[in-house]
Formats: sequence, structure tokens, C-alpha cells
Amino acid sequence: MKEKILVIEDEKRIARFLQLEFEHEGYKVVIEYNGDIGLKRAFEEKFDLIILDIMLPGLNGFEILSEIRKKSDVPVIILTAKDEVKDKVTGLDIGADDYLTKPFSIEELMARVRNALRKHNKVNTKKLSYAGITMDLSTYKVTRDGKEVELTKKEFDLLKYLIINAGIVLSREKILENVWDYNYFGETNIVDVYIRYLRSKIDDPFDKKLIQTIRGVGYSLREGNNED
Repeated sequence: MKEKILVIEDEKRIARFLQLEFEHEGYKVVIEYNGDIGLKRAFEEKFDLIILDIMLPGLNGFEILSEIRKKSDVPVIILTAKDEVKDKVTGLDIGADDYLTKPFSIEELMARVRNALRKHNKVNTKKLSYAGITMDLSTYKVTRDGKEVELTKKEFDLLKYLIINAGIVLSREKILENVWDYNYFGETNIVDVYIRYLRSKIDDPFDKKLIQTIRGVGYSLREGNNED
């Protein structure tokens, strides 16, 4: 069954365009033009993703997002004409999964929708897997090629983040923000230390190396040659 998307957008031309494009891709689409009604609809039905404008009659997009995040982790992509950095920061800090400004490319929006859905589905599953690595999130059991691998809690969290973002180059700062937290005041080399710990357990005993160093940037979990 294809995912169900809620579009909260007061410009009817844009809303209709999005509906046609999403339905062409096989998604189910519900449209609301008012912020208050849109929020009510978001709580009344189960949606897999929400496309949210900021400037709306009734509640604005930031208010809607804030209320949604009190009860749900449904992926939300803000789609708006407000392109100032402070608006993007506000949206992302409140809990938006992505932020795209108008005018926009429908191909780019579709790619961001697929990415948000993919990440959400990975996070909410009880098991993650990639290239022979399997993680059971309920038992903290990790195996690679059928062999059990013992990890500490922080190593487990780091591997989980790498798998969720497999194929994406992640900076040390980005890893710190997501595996440690925003309040961590140590040096970013703690990431390098834990990458070494993780490699010694998940990579070194195996022929195929998966944790790749991207020189001058950070790390990526992917199959291919290591640039280090």
C-alpha cells in the first residue's frame, strides 16, 4: 500500500498541482487549505508524511508543526515562500524533517519526500540492515554476515545512525549532533575515536570494508573504496 500524504497549503493552484503529481506517483493525497482544519485532520487520521506551508489562514505552519511534534514523529516537509535563514532555522528547530522554498522543482520535492519516508521507516522498524549488518533495536543484538558483534551503547548508537543514513556523507559535527547531543562540549575527534572502535569490530574482521572516510569531510557507511 502506497503512503498517505497530507498537504496543508492555502494556494489552491499549488495544492492541486501537488495532488496530481503525488497521485501520479501512487501516493494517496488529502488536501487542507486552512491551518486549524489541517491540524485537526492531522490528528484525526494516520498520515505517512505532511507537506506544510507556513503562511496559512488560521494557525500558521510553525504553530501546526509545534502541535504535531507534541504527539507525533510523522515526517513533515515545510514548503513555503519564506526563504530567510531564520525561518529555516525555526522550522528545523521545531522539528521539520526538511525545508524547501518556492518556487521549487517537483523532482527535488519528490526526492525529499522519498528520503524522509525512507528515514522514518528505518527509524521506526525494530530491525535495521545494510550490506550484511543486522541490528535488532529491541535486543541491541548486532550481527554481520551472521556473526554476532558486541558493541557498547555508544557504538550501537553510532552504527544505527550510519545505517539510517547509509550512502550519505556525514560530517563529524553532524554525527556529534545526532549520536551525542547538542549539549556536548567535547572535541569532534571523539567521533574519530568511536569510528575506530566501531571499525575494529564491524569492519576489521571482515574482507569488505563499509565505514568509509571521506577526507576533509567526515564518514559514510557504503560499499566501495575507502578514500582514507
